[in-house]
Amino acid sequence: MFVRILRWFGKNTSTFILAFMFAFVVWISAIISSDPNEVQAYPRLITISVVGLDSQLMVVDEFSTQARVTLRAPKSIWSRLNTNPDLIKAWIDLAGLEAGSHTLPVKVQVAANPNQVIKVEPEEVNLTLERLITKTFPVEMSINGEPALGYRKGSVTVSPDEVKVSGPASEVSKVVNVVASLDIDGVNETVRKNVDVDCLGENGEFISEIDVSPATVLASQQISLLGGYRNVVVKVSTEGQVTSGYWVTNISVSPPNVTVFSSDPQLVNQLPGYVETKPVDLTGLSDDVDIRATLDLPQDVTLAGEESVLIRLSIAALEGSIPISLPVQVIGLSPEYSANIAPDTVDVLISGPLPLINSLTSSGIRVSVDLTGMKPGTYQVIPRVDLLPNQLRVASILPENVEVTITKAVLTTPTAVKYPTVSPTPILPTPTKTPFFEP
Repeated sequence: MFVRILRWFGKNTSTFILAFMFAFVVWISAIISSDPNEVQAYPRLITISVVGLDSQLMVVDEFSTQARVTLRAPKSIWSRLNTNPDLIKAWIDLAGLEAGSHTLPVKVQVAANPNQVIKVEPEEVNLTLERLITKTFPVEMSINGEPALGYRKGSVTVSPDEVKVSGPASEVSKVVNVVASLDIDGVNETVRKNVDVDCLGENGEFISEIDVSPATVLASQQISLLGGYRNVVVKVSTEGQVTSGYWVTNISVSPPNVTVFSSDPQLVNQLPGYVETKPVDLTGLSDDVDIRATLDLPQDVTLAGEESVLIRLSIAALEGSIPISLPVQVIGLSPEYSANIAPDTVDVLISGPLPLINSLTSSGIRVSVDLTGMKPGTYQVIPRVDLLPNQLRVASILPENVEVTITKAVLTTPTAVKYPTVSPTPILPTPTKTPFFEP
């Protein structure tokens, strides 16, 4: 029985194979019809990664870092790729390469099957590798400018006094010296400052395609006084009084200190640490003012530099206040209405500069309520205070609101008045006496 079955399968093997192949083709056709292949360029550019680079080498020129990939894949695969860009990778492999120029193919991997890479743009990239080297250079200080008059430069220090320069051999070999620049123009004290380090070539050009460690250094330039010179503070001396009702709010001087000189160093050493200006007259001043003043220096002591200083006086009016009771005026009320105000006077506290308060008159202040467009009724209205001059201000008003009652105006008809008839009485001139003069 078993033998018969084997013989039967042997006679029909080709039929079974043909039937299987036919079923497979039908299955593939069904899949393709339901999920057809599509050929298109991936909508995003793919970043080209660099792998396998020797730590002693570096890429010294620019190359295309993005690729355009065209794929053939079923529609369902395209849906996955469009929602997850990380499924496509592009790279170039630098493993085992030496310094020099190289042409490398761009490799692409798609982590969603099935797919077929049709085209990669660019297909390859050209790049140059150079040996990465590091050299140590001493830091040279470049001092720019001169200190203030009466001062001299001392020793210069820099920390650290050397730096490491790293980069491609072709660039590092161009570096001749490493310089740190410090500006001391016009200074009158020792300067300590972090400054940048610059790498210079043979002709003084900057070499930039390299790394410097550290990139900044601490530079220190010692500045000291010459013999016979001394730096002292300026003290402002004043006389007189500003206008009544005003006061000096601030006095500043520029420069705040000066350098004095004497051929006899003991004279400047005996100074108390300051010099006074000649008295500045404040009489009649009522506003900010700038004044040039000379210094009251001892004999045989002179001022190094400018012979005067600039004094800035800030002057302001004294503040005060005054209470005033004022009637409330009505404005904007239609002629067909009348208004009653309760209370009809308010107490206003006015504050501001005393000179203005002392000169305030009734013509410079008004309290009013604006009833424009208002109809009959009772209202709570905030009075408005108008002040002249504008520097005055209302500190408070009591009461804050007034009650306004608007009613229709009562019109009265005038009546005729009869007067009795009076006969006119002649007015006789009053006789006057003529003065008599004797001859």
